[in-house]
Amino acid sequence: MINKELINRVFSSLALIPIALFFIIKGGILFIFFISICFLIASYEWHKLSKKKLYYFPGFLFLILSFYSTYTIRMDVNSGLEYFLIILLICISTDLGGYIFGKILKGPRLTKISPKKTYSGVVGGYLLSIIFLNLFFNSTYYSNTVVMTSYFIIFILLTSTVSQLGDITISYFKRLSKIKDTGKIIPGHGGLLDRIDGMIFAYPFCYVIYLYFN
Repeated sequence: MINKELINRVFSSLALIPIALFFIIKGGILFIFFISICFLIASYEWHKLSKKKLYYFPGFLFLILSFYSTYTIRMDVNSGLEYFLIILLICISTDLGGYIFGKILKGPRLTKISPKKTYSGVVGGYLLSIIFLNLFFNSTYYSNTVVMTSYFIIFILLTSTVSQLGDITISYFKRLSKIKDTGKIIPGHGGLLDRIDGMIFAYPFCYVIYLYFN
C-alpha cells in the first residue's frame, strides 16, 4: 500500500515548487513579497514552538539572519539567481535523498533526536545532491559557466551536511517541545519550518562563502 504521507508530500511539492520558483526567478519586489510571507509564517511557527523558552529570542535572531542571507544572495545582480538555485537544489535533493534512501534501505539510526534519520539517508542525501546538480548543469545554460570540479563537489557535500544538521536541529527543538510538526500548513510536510529547516541553515552558511569570494 502506498504511504498516505508520501502521496501528500508529492502533491504538496508539485503544487508548491512551481509557485516558489515563479517568485524566485522573477526576483525584485515579487521575491521580497514571497520571502516576507515565508519569514512571517516561519516566525509564527517558531513562536509557537519556543515560547517561554530560553532560546526564543536567539531563534528569532537566527531567522532574521537566515532570511537576510537568502535575500542578499538572490538580489545579487551578477550571479544571485544561479547561486540561489544551486543552494535550493542541494537542499531539496538532500531532503529527498534522505527520505527515499532512508525508507528503502533503513539501517541504523543516525541520532535519537530525529528517529527517522538513518546513515543510509545521509549517504542518499549526498548522492542525490551530486546527481541532481550534475543533471541540472548538463541540461541548462549554466553548463557553460559551472564545472563539476572536485572543489564544487566538496561545496555540495558541505552544503548538504549543513542542510541535514539544520533538519536535525529543528527536530531537536520539536522534541523539546514534544510536538511532531511545527505546523499544518503543508500537507505531508507539516509546517513551513518542517519544509525549510535545512534551508534556513544552508543559506547563511553559503552566504559566508559568498562573502569570502566576493
